[in-house]
Amino acid sequence: VQLQASGGGSVQAGASLKLSCAASGRTLSNYLMGWFRQAPGKEREFVGSIDWTAGSIYTADLMKGRFTISRDRTKKTVYVQMENLKPEDTAIYYCAAHHRASPAGEWNTWGQGTQVTVSS
Repeated sequence: VQLQASGGGSVQAGASLKLSCAASGRTLSNYLMGWFRQAPGKEREFVGSIDWTAGSIYTADLMKGRFTISRDRTKKTVYVQMENLKPEDTAIYYCAAHHRASPAGEWNTWGQGTQVTVSS
């Protein structure tokens, strides 16, 4: 599986952005798709995930209410819709894929990241 993230940009606080993660290669039926972010000088942070087959979604507590993860099976694309963005949301956002056969917590494939910058 190869992943290509896009949709980042520079916005004002309170704005919205929708990031996309297009997958190519093998079927995603055995994958959990995730979003992460990493701000300058900080550790990588989990944003949320979606089970490609079941569609079940998990969103990190910090992002609940503002970030919504979804997928489009026909486009093999995963999204994260971000609302009411804050300066502290500034980070590089990455998508990743976890194969069910892999150890828990191991993300097998990563996209290249897309920069989100939120100014006050």
